[in-house]
Amino acid sequence: MIDGFREAFSLIIGGDSQLVEIVLLSLRVSGIALFISTLIGIPLGALLGLARFRGRRLSVALVYTGMAFPPVVIGLFVYLMLSRSGVLGSLNLPWIPRLFTPEAMIVAQVIIAFPLVAGFTMAAVQGVDPALRLQVQALGASRWQTTWAILDEARVGVIAAVVAGFGGIISEVGAVMLVGGNIEHQTRVLTTAIVLETNKGNFGLAMALGVILLSMAFTTNFIILRLQGRSFDE
Repeated sequence: MIDGFREAFSLIIGGDSQLVEIVLLSLRVSGIALFISTLIGIPLGALLGLARFRGRRLSVALVYTGMAFPPVVIGLFVYLMLSRSGVLGSLNLPWIPRLFTPEAMIVAQVIIAFPLVAGFTMAAVQGVDPALRLQVQALGASRWQTTWAILDEARVGVIAAVVAGFGGIISEVGAVMLVGGNIEHQTRVLTTAIVLETNKGNFGLAMALGVILLSMAFTTNFIILRLQGRSFDE
């Protein structure tokens, strides 16, 4: 084990090309997925937190269900949809992602991260003092200006929602393994590479990838705790 850790840190410090390639692909896939999830999730979360409309309870229930949905099931759903015999794959349209590509992995991660971003944004918005909304409206603010003011007040919670979404997808393995296939130089990301290298007995590279993934997870949790005004001494 000690030799494995030595090799792992040697690979990290030396900037091993295979290690760098896997990390960069992971960040690209998860970064794009998080960006799309944020564009959809924050407005929807704000809508669910502020508006009252028919079907809201069902929408909230769906968001909460999505937050706890097993990622591997989402991967299976995306696989079935994008396969050649699937609903979308059979259409053979150029803009529909193909299986075993980074684009298919992005689709799966968007579905995983979107409910997290929307759910935590909704909770953050609902936690804002209702008096703020009345005060802003009394000053003649429009609906969009009121929404923006509330989001600004809840910005710490909204940022935490985005960070939580990133944490939920960067460490996910089941969905990306199903739709990405763990193909070398194409769809091999941190989590799937750890599984493969461990099975191959290449513990040095597996540990190096694990250290990087743990560092990302620690950084994500650290940011959330800092945003919530907590300290590790509590």
